[in-house]
Amino acid sequence: MGVANLFHANPRKHPPTDPQDPSNANATSAAPAGATDERVRKESWFRHLLNRPEFAALAGTVMVFLVFGLSAGNSGMFNLDGVMNWSQVAAYLGLISVGACLLMIAGEFDLSIGSMIGFSGMMVALPTMYFHWPIALAILFAFVGSMLLGALNGYLVMRTRLPSFIVTLAFLFILRGLTLALSVMFADRTIISGVGDVARQDWFAHTFFQGVAFKGFFLWLGHIGLVKMLDTGVPLVPGIPKVLLWWLALAIVCAFVLARTRFGNWIFAVGGDANAAKNVGVPVRRVKISLFVLTAFCACLYSVLQVCDIGSAAADRGLQAEFEAIIAAVIGGTLLTGGYGSVVGASFGALIFGVVQIGITYTNIDSDWFRVFLGVMLLFAVLFNHYVRSRVSASR
Repeated sequence: MGVANLFHANPRKHPPTDPQDPSNANATSAAPAGATDERVRKESWFRHLLNRPEFAALAGTVMVFLVFGLSAGNSGMFNLDGVMNWSQVAAYLGLISVGACLLMIAGEFDLSIGSMIGFSGMMVALPTMYFHWPIALAILFAFVGSMLLGALNGYLVMRTRLPSFIVTLAFLFILRGLTLALSVMFADRTIISGVGDVARQDWFAHTFFQGVAFKGFFLWLGHIGLVKMLDTGVPLVPGIPKVLLWWLALAIVCAFVLARTRFGNWIFAVGGDANAAKNVGVPVRRVKISLFVLTAFCACLYSVLQVCDIGSAAADRGLQAEFEAIIAAVIGGTLLTGGYGSVVGASFGALIFGVVQIGITYTNIDSDWFRVFLGVMLLFAVLFNHYVRSRVSASR
């Protein structure tokens, strides 16, 4: 994509022609009415769709839904409660895949995302349960601390010019080790429980990070017979999990920024050719550090929602989540080399992940095949993205 994305190029404007000018008359007569300029290459809608980064993820999503619709359609997977189960798994992964996608488009990786999830969970649980902080203050502390660590990651990458793979791999071990050490030091165990009860009594935590939304609407749906009611008078599906709303909001905002703003153009330019982007005035350092901060924010948001919902923090939370986020981004059309990708595609990649992980339990297939499927999807996505990139390069 390169520096060409810095500005939205407009068609070249030619000066108005004078109809009384003989040269213009000759040019006009030479070109018959309705003739097309051979210099303008027209592209069919299918080829245009094929060149979109999210096409492979969209096609994969359709395929996955067809497969599970045929194999598990009668098992309740596509009932309202089943939909909420796999969409919630997709939403958690979607949160971190959005941040990972933008960072990868800018040409960098963050392998500390998974460890950041576990560490930020402890930053919420330990002050709340052992230092008796208000949980709202602990949540704010976790967000600030995580984003500062993200900024440190980005600063070290830009300052030392070391590969982000190496720097964030170091933080993967540092944060995972700190999470284990601090949990054992203060709690004498690796799981800290009771956070959910505290969050339930706090307006801020309960309103924004815990439970479901639109309870009254779903209760009304239950009363009119559209949602199954339990014997206790509560709908089987009491509402929409708040992680779904956070995922939707984050994906919309980031997709808009990437596609419609100057900062989004900067992201593409930095990932395409950082030196060329710097030469034309793009603040490369600021862009990349900002995206490292974003990935840390996404990891912390994942953790806060999970801690408030599950009610506990554990030192092994987020294990291998960084690789799952990268897989979702690559399935969504993001190139490992940077400069090309889509937030919408990464969201579809996360949706595929959630549907397969939960859908496989509705079939007779052994759940061990889940990782095999992810590997096949990753390989297919990489090959397809390579094919699309070769086509785009050849057509220039």
